[in-house]
Amino acid sequence: MPAKKSAKPAPKSAAKKPAARKSGAQRPSARRGAKTLAEYAAKRDFTRTPEPRGGRAPASKKLRFVIQKHDASRLHYDLRLELDGVMKSWAVPKGPSLDPAVKRLAMEVEDHPIEYNTFEGTIPEGEYGGGTVMLWDRGTYEYGGTMPGDPLAALRAAYAKGDFKFILHGERLKGSWVLVRTRRDDRGKAQWLLIKHRDAFAEEGAEDDARATTSVTTGRSMEEIAAGGDVWQSNRSKRG
Repeated sequence: MPAKKSAKPAPKSAAKKPAARKSGAQRPSARRGAKTLAEYAAKRDFTRTPEPRGGRAPASKKLRFVIQKHDASRLHYDLRLELDGVMKSWAVPKGPSLDPAVKRLAMEVEDHPIEYNTFEGTIPEGEYGGGTVMLWDRGTYEYGGTMPGDPLAALRAAYAKGDFKFILHGERLKGSWVLVRTRRDDRGKAQWLLIKHRDAFAEEGAEDDARATTSVTTGRSMEEIAAGGDVWQSNRSKRG
């Protein structure tokens, strides 16, 4: 008898093609940034304030930073560093020091939208953050540590670790700096120390009163800004 034909092997299932990425889908960094602006939005009524909602800043190849001098319930400086679509923000009561031996307290506050970088003016007394705001410095920054690989991933890891090294390329502040997280307060807010590294831009024994006292964009003093316009409104309680 003739030999039986062997059965044909079952056809291999076709390999699944990767799902097409939806057009207009947000990058992970954009989604992360939008989520962290929730606290910022909760403190403001956008029907009463022209403050930016966030999320509309144009893309930039370099990460931006800004320092705003803020005369609220107490005079302080607000350090803001761009990361994942928002400005990570710290209130520095005594402002940055160029002396590497000086460690400055930096209280982390809510993330701000990138559009906040251009604000200079007066927030009415009794409102959230009421007081005069000066744009004291601005520029770009980059990762300043030694972690190999993607510098953006290194910045995220350094921030999470609480050892955030960065290099400023500002109009006034330049060189290498570090923010070191020390602890969290009763409300869960992180306390950090802002320290200048020893480099060509460090100044041992630098005096705080030697810092510039005018706006980096308009050349105005705090008094001149307070006497001008550019008023923002908010429905929340005053905060320093």
